[in-house]
Amino acid sequence: MPFAMNKDVFITCAVTGSGSTQDRSPHVPRSPTQIAESAIDAAKAGAAIVHCHVRDPETGAPSRDLALYREVTERIRDADVDVVLNLTAGMGGDIVFGPTDAPLPVRDGTDMVGATERVAHIAECLPEICTLDCGTMNFAEADYVMTNTPGMLRAMGRIMTDLGVKPEIEAFDTGHLWFAKELVKEGVLDAPALVQLCMGVPWGAPDDLNTFMAMVNNVPEEWTFSAFALGRNQMAYAAAAVLAGGNVRVGLEDNLWLEKGVLATNAQLVERAVGVIESMGARVIGPAAVREKLGLTKRAPV
Repeated sequence: MPFAMNKDVFITCAVTGSGSTQDRSPHVPRSPTQIAESAIDAAKAGAAIVHCHVRDPETGAPSRDLALYREVTERIRDADVDVVLNLTAGMGGDIVFGPTDAPLPVRDGTDMVGATERVAHIAECLPEICTLDCGTMNFAEADYVMTNTPGMLRAMGRIMTDLGVKPEIEAFDTGHLWFAKELVKEGVLDAPALVQLCMGVPWGAPDDLNTFMAMVNNVPEEWTFSAFALGRNQMAYAAAAVLAGGNVRVGLEDNLWLEKGVLATNAQLVERAVGVIESMGARVIGPAAVREKLGLTKRAPV
């Protein structure tokens, strides 16, 4: 498939994530105030979409606390800058097994709940977009399995669709795209769908260009996709995504560094991505254009 460069590109900033980065950089936001302020700064720098997790304000550990999500949501909606809000729905599917000779019972760190509870904050906050991790996967960061069964994904996808929140399909490998197309075929998700290609996350799709183009070639032509890679390849993938016809994701969830030895802020990563995109002859579009493109409806503050 030849490159079909995207000339109108939106940037998503993944503000904080749920990984163990909270003590590796002082710029990783923890509290709802810090997360919202970092998201707002990213929007001012050029991000049309902010993708948010929440963390325990004291420890920085990932959280599913509805009150934290509500505070982040309202702070962003009350801000003097417009941005599309994208909340994670990836929490609540973690299983940590015991050692190989005694895997059961499961160990501390397991957080496995039902579909309704996994999207309770989505029903509460009604973001314009929320994520749907479209498959089960091993992770290298810890000895756990991110668990998303077909039945769980069908249930969560139906709830999101019924709420009027657009799912962003998180695809960590080609099989996740295969199942996403099945969800659209079944009517669980509406077409055209929105996809995030997640590259270089151990042990999903590696971030070499051959694998990336295999992922791109498995996205239906009428769908909208964005892509990112972890760590030092983040900006290289900003360029690769645009060349392949997609959009861009950057942010501290995926990469802590602006350059060797220099820790980044979310706004700095967005600014760097804007430079990459514009130097390629494309333009960065804002939240109003994204809403029109994806069929989103802006939510007012409660």
